[in-house]
This record gives sequence, structure tokens and C-alpha cells, in this order.
Amino acid sequence: MSGVTQTVFCFRVAYLEKLGLCSRWYGMQPNQRLVSLDAFRGFVMLLMASSGLGLAQMASLYPDSWVWQQIKYQVSHVPWTGCSLWDLIQPSFMFMVGIAVPLSVTRRKEAGQGFIGLTWHSLIRALSLVLLAVLLSTGGKEKQTLWIFTNVLAQIGLGYVFLSILARLGWEYCVAAMVMILAGDWFWFFQHPLPAEGFDYASIGALKEDLLPGFFGHWSKGLNAAADFDRWLLNLFPHAQPFITNAGGYTTLNFIPALATMLGGAITGNFILTSPRSQLQKCGMMLVVAAVALLLGTVIGFVGCPIVKRIWTPSWVLFSGGLVLVMLTSFYWLIEIVGLKKPFFPLVVVGMNSIFIYVMHSLAAGLIKDQLSKHGMAELFATTWGPVIEKASVLAVLWLLCFWLYRQRAFLRL
Repeated sequence: MSGVTQTVFCFRVAYLEKLGLCSRWYGMQPNQRLVSLDAFRGFVMLLMASSGLGLAQMASLYPDSWVWQQIKYQVSHVPWTGCSLWDLIQPSFMFMVGIAVPLSVTRRKEAGQGFIGLTWHSLIRALSLVLLAVLLSTGGKEKQTLWIFTNVLAQIGLGYVFLSILARLGWEYCVAAMVMILAGDWFWFFQHPLPAEGFDYASIGALKEDLLPGFFGHWSKGLNAAADFDRWLLNLFPHAQPFITNAGGYTTLNFIPALATMLGGAITGNFILTSPRSQLQKCGMMLVVAAVALLLGTVIGFVGCPIVKRIWTPSWVLFSGGLVLVMLTSFYWLIEIVGLKKPFFPLVVVGMNSIFIYVMHSLAAGLIKDQLSKHGMAELFATTWGPVIEKASVLAVLWLLCFWLYRQRAFLRL
């Protein structure tokens, strides 16, 4: 980098540091961070930024191929009930946010911050996340602010203050809060009345086919308690058209059961940070907890409420939490115990700048694709494997940007 470019870059980073939006780490030693956490976060963010590597579009060319249809299922969100690999991106990210909280609190306490300072910091972070989410949700085609809070950053922001306070109180409070949240969420949905005979489904943007059978109908798309709440809440904000329903069935109040997911991460982070057990024993205990969560989530999914990511049902919290914990434990074992740090370096580069790649993918993926098309890639994008080449090329550019920031020791944070 030239001297002028270096000067401009340092000025920009210094300015961001004053705003609390960026940090530079010089001379950082590997043992100062849990590399496995950065690698897992990087894996999740690369999975998100890959847009499925265009595999879903490729699968549409082979509708009779069982293999391609299975691939498509894993890189797409399930319509309502069930779980695919793609559905695990958001709970993984939120679980990792929870893990980071006890690590962050420990550092800030060592720096002399008290309860008021920690709470104020969490409030600022929460507000920043919600406003950034609204900005990203609005997009360039909207003529006014799109006040919607189902974006993953908004969901994290809405629950972040509660997460920060509960994580500081201890794991016992976190467990108690998780139980109360899941039980309360289940009851709130269950007590919501089912549509009566002759109900006008079209008036709320729903279909009669959306109604699940039996008492599972309380967790139907667009016909549940949280969807009704959004029809009141979101219409308090200015919209070009009155809000009727979210096309995907997502709701603002997902953040409450999603807080249970983040609290699970906080418990895990505190366990990894403070437990006197060996790393191998920690892996064993995390796998046991994961198995229990998977079993409970599966059983509840059959008898209590369906496994639905889009409204973050209690069964989804447990089922997805178990799968996320299995993936995290695998990374922890491979990197911290086996010592395979170098092969995971490309993931660490992204994991240390997760907010940056999330924002860049949201705002600039289309621009990157257009620029690549102009500079010789258009013909490749038009081939049979064009969707794969296109998504992989955009992902490569995003990774290179993260790598450049890593080399500069510049990390965007909120």
C-alpha cells in the first residue's frame, strides 16, 4: 500500500475507533483468543455470504435428481416446519453472540467498568444493531424507511441488553430465564385463538392451507399470536402501505425466544472461559448437553409445538441449539485440542470481521457481481454453471476484503 493510501486508511480507522465502530489489534498473539470461536463464526458468515453458492438454482435444472434436490433442500430455508443447514445460520450467529458476551464482560470489568458502564455500553450496542438492521432492510428500492425488525441484527439488538444483564448475573439466572422464556412463549402461542369457521384468511395475507392440523394450528404461518402483535406494532410506524403480514412468516417478537438461544451461548462461553476442566472434558460435556437438547427438541416437536425457525418455537430453540453446539464442539476439538489452526485460517479471517462481511454482503453483493460482469466474467456467468461461478466469485471478493482488513489489523465492531 502506498504512503498516501496508508495515511488515508489510518485516518479512517482512527475516526471509526473514536466512534467505537472499529478497533485495531497490533501484535496479537494466537493464544489471546479462542481461535475455534473465530473459525466457527467465520464458517457461519461465509455460509451466509455464499448465498448457497447458487446450488439451489442449479438444482432447478435437474428436478428429477434426488441428489440435487437434497442439496437444494440444505441450501434453502424450509417453508415452515423442519430444519435444513441453511436454517442453522441465524441460530449459529446468535449463539456466537451469546458466547462473546462473557468474554467481553470479563475484559471490560478488568478495564474497570462497573454495572452502569456495562449497561450503557450494551444499550448503545443494542440501538446500533437495531438501526443498522432497519437500514439494511430498507434497501435502495424503498422510498422511505422500512420499519421492520425481523433482520438478524435487529433480533440480536432487541434482546442484547437482557442478554448482557443476565449473563453478568451467572449461569443459574441464564438457565432460569431460558426455562421461563420457553414456557411463557409456548403458553402465549397456545392461548391464542384458532381461526373460527368462515374466517377471512385473505384479510391477513394468509391461506387456509397455512393452518397446521390440531392444536399445532396455534403455530401456523401468519395465524399466530406474534403475527397478530406485528399487525398492531408495525402499523404504529409510517409505511407506504399498512402492514398486513410478513411474507415469510417472521415476526418481531422472535427476539424473545431467540434470547434463549443467545443465553445458551452465554452459558457455553462462561463454561469455556471459567471451567477448570480439561479441554477434552469440556468437549465431552458440550456434546452431552447437545444430545440432551436435540432429544428434548425432537420430543417437544412431536408433542408440544412444531419445530419452526421462522417463529423461533421452543422446540426450535432446543433442536437448533443442540445442532449448533455439536458444530461448535467440532471446531473446538479440531482447533484447540488437535491443533489444526492453519487449515482454518481462511475462516478466522472472516470470523474476526463478521459484522463487516454481513454488511458488505447485504449492501454490495449486487455491485460486486456487476463489476465482475463488466470485467470479463459475463460469459462465465451465462454458462450452465453460471450461478455457482457467480456466487463463488462474489464470495471470493468479500473474503479478500476481509483478508485485507485482517492484514491491516482493522476490525469492524458494534
